[in-house]
Amino acid sequence: MGNKKVVLMPADEVDFSAVKYEYEQIESPHITGSVLKLFVNILEAPVIGPLIISHLRKKNKMVELLKNTVIPETPMFKPEFPPQEPEQGVVLVEEAGCPEDRVETALKCLPEYNVASCWNDELVASFRYWKIRDFAYAYRARLATPSMVAEKMISALEEFNKANPDTPLLIAYDADDVRKQAADSTQRFEEGNPISILDGIFMAIKDDIDCYPYPSKGGTTWFHEVRPVKKDAASVSRLRSCGVILIGKANMHEMGLGTTGNNANYGTARNPHAHDRYTGGSSSGPAALVASGLCSAALGTDGGGSVRIPSSLCGIVGLKTTYGRTDMRGALCDAGTVEIIGPLASSVEDAMLVYAAILGSSPADRISLKPSPPCLPNLTSEGRFSAVGSLRLGKYTEWFNDVQSSEISEKCGNVLKRLSEAHGCKTEEIAIPELHEMRTAHVVSIGSESLCSLNPHCEEGNGSKLTYDTRTNLALFRSFSATDYVAAQKLRRRIMYYHMEIFRKVDIIVTPTTGMTAPAIPSSGLKYGESNLQVSGYLMRFVVAANLLGLPAISIPIGYDKQGLPIGLQLLGRPWGEATILRLAHVIEELCDTPKKKPALFYDILKGI
Repeated sequence: MGNKKVVLMPADEVDFSAVKYEYEQIESPHITGSVLKLFVNILEAPVIGPLIISHLRKKNKMVELLKNTVIPETPMFKPEFPPQEPEQGVVLVEEAGCPEDRVETALKCLPEYNVASCWNDELVASFRYWKIRDFAYAYRARLATPSMVAEKMISALEEFNKANPDTPLLIAYDADDVRKQAADSTQRFEEGNPISILDGIFMAIKDDIDCYPYPSKGGTTWFHEVRPVKKDAASVSRLRSCGVILIGKANMHEMGLGTTGNNANYGTARNPHAHDRYTGGSSSGPAALVASGLCSAALGTDGGGSVRIPSSLCGIVGLKTTYGRTDMRGALCDAGTVEIIGPLASSVEDAMLVYAAILGSSPADRISLKPSPPCLPNLTSEGRFSAVGSLRLGKYTEWFNDVQSSEISEKCGNVLKRLSEAHGCKTEEIAIPELHEMRTAHVVSIGSESLCSLNPHCEEGNGSKLTYDTRTNLALFRSFSATDYVAAQKLRRRIMYYHMEIFRKVDIIVTPTTGMTAPAIPSSGLKYGESNLQVSGYLMRFVVAANLLGLPAISIPIGYDKQGLPIGLQLLGRPWGEATILRLAHVIEELCDTPKKKPALFYDILKGI
């Protein structure tokens, strides 16, 4: 198009049947090691740096879209949701009530716990993840105590710290504090007064969520110095009130500005399924801790797939809630419009229990977003299957198949086939206009918000302390103008309109979670980091709609590729539709409940106690 002006027709006049899929082509060099260090120094130089960024923006069609295009819609600066129909077969949760009561409600929504099937010798001998209810049963049956589990976990963490190659999962950790929390929980069980089903359950908190008295560094070496932690984040406080044992702050991609989990400051968390592979990011430590069996669940943040990407790559469940469903106060990104706090867990039921504990909009979001009442799926009866059978699933086939290996799309497609055969779910073909525009609007939105948060501290001289891949991203973000940002928010309204139209036809949009399985860690990228936007493109291919539009989404493990690396399936739901995607995720989990592959790095915390 050159510099010619382009005028987009209004979104409500776009013909969905005429939409043609455009395969994503990201033009950017793959750089690691000392070459990345040199490249960043050039990018930050006064004249040549902006010229390089301008060239990359033009090659990736950002200039023509943001500067040369007339977009008729008004800007949407944060998600705005139309009123939603009530979900079916659900149980309402009291948002303003105490977390313990919500967790109790969630517990009553789960299928009956079968002690015999969970604890028979054959099952215990084979690989399985211990669920929250397994720990709760062990504590109540006096098979174990939280203090016993704490000692085994502390021992395992010490082994991790001595591992070669380095496998840093926690940035901040205090064994004595963990022992004290475990002792308090053990005493409650001895007195017959556990607080909730989450009492004595071990969880990690991502390093960009406040967990007092630990500092929140966001994966940097310095951010805690300019932002001291004075109390728990709202979500962490809710977990603590349920009796959760908080083990420390989990490693992450610095400031969340990356998809692999590479962190040159503290070391790069490695995938428990293959040590030479990334976990995915930015919630790298939380995903690795859960996948390796060290804790039942963890809290992460998701601004560009940062819960779902590592969950998919590590073979666990990751839930991204509707924007505003969880209270972001006490997170480093609390003023953003694309990010949420969400659980990572080894099973759907554990993700649901943690979600019940942390849900609850902030006072400001209750006013501006007018959230629908939170609900949980009733999974206690056969009726859960009839509710699933009525669901209409949307599949954009060309997009669905745009993956690095056909194994991913084939295995994800097979799940849709099995859902149809077992439960009568219908899959409808859909088209989603302007996917490239959506990705551009997302990177401008999250980039501008991240830069706004970091700029004051960078101006004080802290920018040079950031890792080189973070500085590469910030160089791009600094090129965004006010007009770029407004154009991105106009695109956001268009993309929201398209999705709301699609949700008139289907209930859930189904995709692979990522366009590739866990990428290899280049040895040259460990010291100085790595910049590989092609890999980021594959990892983020299907996830950004949930962030830009604030929609709920979940990643469920469904199998492995030929190398034994996990594959995840993503369900994208209507606004406030967490119960619907949790219900379908639970059914998919049962369908894919073939013997799971034991991660190469796994600690069986309950076995042998």
